Amino acid sequence: MLIDSFLDYVSFEKKYSGHTVAAYKNDLISFRDFIVTEYNQEELMEVQYPQIRNWIVSLVDDKISNRTINRKVSSLKSFYKFLQKSEQIKINPLSKHKALKIAKKVQVPFTAKEINAVIENINEEADFTAVRNKLMVELFYSTGIRRAELINIKENNISFSDGTIKVLGKRNKERFVPLLQSVVSTLKKYLELKKEFSIDLEELFITEKGNKIYETLVYRIINSYFSHVSSKVKKSPHILRHSFATHLLNEGADLNSVKELLGHSSLASTQVYTHNSLDVIKKVYNQAHPRGNKKV
Repeated sequence: MLIDSFLDYVSFEKKYSGHTVAAYKNDLISFRDFIVTEYNQEELMEVQYPQIRNWIVSLVDDKISNRTINRKVSSLKSFYKFLQKSEQIKINPLSKHKALKIAKKVQVPFTAKEINAVIENINEEADFTAVRNKLMVELFYSTGIRRAELINIKENNISFSDGTIKVLGKRNKERFVPLLQSVVSTLKKYLELKKEFSIDLEELFITEKGNKIYETLVYRIINSYFSHVSSKVKKSPHILRHSFATHLLNEGADLNSVKELLGHSSLASTQVYTHNSLDVIKKVYNQAHPRGNKKV
């Protein structure tokens, strides 16, 4: 089956995440069902652009956002690129398609005052949960890592000698991010408390029951703390990541170094990441981060 072959390709050769592969699958099955229903056609290799355009129109009629539609079409375009690459079709029917216009979302970062208020008001002497949550907030803000990256951090990813943490980003790309001394202090305290669970999990963050932490819990923790100090509509781990980047740039950090810290692969051009060594990034980071020079 064509869809199955494509999913195997992105899973095993491209090594995309399970979440991405699942999204591809859902989008392609949705498109296939539309073609079968509307055109009584099961052969996807014979699909023409007018049929795809009618699918897009149907999505618009269903009140699906342009952003989501573009993502679905992108899945379809990747599928046909695969068929073209494997010489199953000669022309990609989406080769000249133009994405729908999307209104730019304004991401409003937390202020340094709001973030400091959360960090300083968590009573880390209370219990394991409080220390874990404080570490979570500090890591998000001081490293800019994604929620999925934080969840998948393993204890052996941490290097206290180098003051860095290894992060596995999108498409299994590794990067090293520096740790502030204040975060190292909280991290060591957390690891001491974690030993009391006597569990065999290699993941850094665990629940109160000793299980690996999960995405919805991470979101609830961040949302709960920042709901007490901020009136912003969005209060999520991603806004902390956005705050990290915004605050560094506002303090004069080099744009290219910030992009490396964030783990972005191709925002502007490939030359963005070619000149900065880890030592240079750490220097820029420590000089520019709002909490970098704070005594702890």
